[in-house]
Amino acid sequence: MTDSPAAAFHDHDHDACADEALAWADAVCARSGARLTPVRRRTLEILLAEHRAMGAYEVLGVLAAEGFGSQPPVAYRALEFLVEQGLAHRVRRLNAFTACTRPGDAHAPVFLICTGCDALAEAPGEPVLAALDGAAAGLGFSVERASIEAVGLCPACREAAG
Repeated sequence: MTDSPAAAFHDHDHDACADEALAWADAVCARSGARLTPVRRRTLEILLAEHRAMGAYEVLGVLAAEGFGSQPPVAYRALEFLVEQGLAHRVRRLNAFTACTRPGDAHAPVFLICTGCDALAEAPGEPVLAALDGAAAGLGFSVERASIEAVGLCPACREAAG
């Protein structure tokens, strides 16, 4: 996948980025024995179309227009599959989904969400989670799950804001 989370905020060969992600998805599913059905593959392609999160109904709209079905379970099941396989993430703050930039790699992402243009980057979150675990342990708390999402401005929006 892309070597840098910053690619989401800068010009890059997005087609190559998406093609690489689809190849990873095929490999991940082959290893796990899961089926990347046409609707699941198309859902991933939709998420890969841009570096931003998309709501289930937005995904459903594209799927329905392409003849994959118009009932919400069509999108929700495909998105759930992608999340379970580590091919997508749910971005809770936005109640939306985004393609994973490190599929098949157990990791703890931090989502950087631009409030100006809705771009989203998945940054490595291991150091942040280590700090969170340390702070929690100091209080006798054990973190079972964390979703770390930061909002702000991407480089282009910061520059435009002057």
